[in-house]
Amino acid sequence: MAANTHHRLLSSTFSTTILLPPLKRKTTSISLISARADSRPLRAAVIGGGPAGSSASEALAAAGVETYLLERNPGGSKPCGGAIPLCMLDEFSIPEELIDRRVTQMRIISPSNLHADFGKTLRPGEHIPMLRREVLDAFLRRRAESSGARLIAGLFTALESPSSATEPYIVHYVKDGSVNTIAVDVVIGADGANSRVAKAIDAGPYAQAIAFQERIRLPPAKMERYADLAEMYVGGDVSPDFYGWVFPKCDHVAVGTGTTVARSQIKKFQAGIRARAGGKIAGGEVIRVEAHPIPEHPRPRRVRGRVALVGDAAGYVTKCSGEGIYFAAKSGRLCGEAIVKIWKKGEGMVTEEELKKEYLRKWDGEYLGMFRFLDLLQRVFYGSNIGREALVEMCQDEYVQRMTFDSYFYKRLAEGDRWKDVGLMLKTVASLAKARIVGREMENLMEMQQLVGNKS
Repeated sequence: MAANTHHRLLSSTFSTTILLPPLKRKTTSISLISARADSRPLRAAVIGGGPAGSSASEALAAAGVETYLLERNPGGSKPCGGAIPLCMLDEFSIPEELIDRRVTQMRIISPSNLHADFGKTLRPGEHIPMLRREVLDAFLRRRAESSGARLIAGLFTALESPSSATEPYIVHYVKDGSVNTIAVDVVIGADGANSRVAKAIDAGPYAQAIAFQERIRLPPAKMERYADLAEMYVGGDVSPDFYGWVFPKCDHVAVGTGTTVARSQIKKFQAGIRARAGGKIAGGEVIRVEAHPIPEHPRPRRVRGRVALVGDAAGYVTKCSGEGIYFAAKSGRLCGEAIVKIWKKGEGMVTEEELKKEYLRKWDGEYLGMFRFLDLLQRVFYGSNIGREALVEMCQDEYVQRMTFDSYFYKRLAEGDRWKDVGLMLKTVASLAKARIVGREMENLMEMQQLVGNKS
């Protein structure tokens, strides 16, 4: 965490390859009805039943859209750090009983074990809710179903594009060993970093990071330490370009790390975070090992024809922190609401131009600056141990901590005190000078300051 940053906690980890069994060629019959919705509801297929897909499905179905939510494994769980911003509880009506822990202490630890403790600047009632993705995802899917979405436990395999603007898309999926199809007017791809929908529409290349995590059940006395504490470790031993973490869950901790530039060495870095945590997690039982890819930036093309990408499939995970849960749910809801608005305002047609206007422009206008800021923050501070030392030193400043919490909790670039911002800028330069990286990173630092100034 640093000046005006929006420190996010890692919320995704590495998908496994799916080996399909021999298929029985049983294809359902379909009717090729045009994309006009004059005499029937609009039809939508949402591929992926995580926070992005479920939020999109709920918005669509609640407005009367005939919605199919396709999820390959409704009973499974995705590896995830599990932190969400405080604003998400009210914005998405998340029940209190879904929350495992309420973190009120956040500690970031440097390569030399210098640490900055966040928590004393919290206002009454502020905390970081921690939950399990398997619990959250199941709840959001049930809510989408209660709004009218039809949940299909099947694996998406292919998408046939229409030959004209009035013909439907044909979604192919496998259920119980049989190939099935659905004809729909619009498609939302919410199927993660390795999105098949993105490949189907040629969404373009993008970089991925790898996250690796072990869930460890600690002895009760050691688990008590993490009742309301989350720890982040920075250093070349735990990641060359990210951080390692120890996050509390209901009855265990999640211990993990991530990297983009050295993915083949992920297990070495996992050993590094376990060594850094040391005796605090010693004697624990590993109850699950998880890994998953996370996107490094938004895809070049997120809307094509009547197909839109949301969540990890669109690349909505922040640099520097790896946060994705809130942005997944938010983008899914925004996209679903955009489709409903387009459908109901005119002739019932959904077009690429309207999707870009009502979904992409609004999303980029709200969050693109934030994503760029965190990208720059990572480039300034995460590239070397001396930069990481400077980062932790800055995070000891109470003004930095307050601005960080304001940005993270409420999902906006925090507006600070102008004179304190000037002082913070000088402190940042001093920290970088002390770390001997001023010349290399000053241009990035100035760009960061300009981004914050433009947003204020």
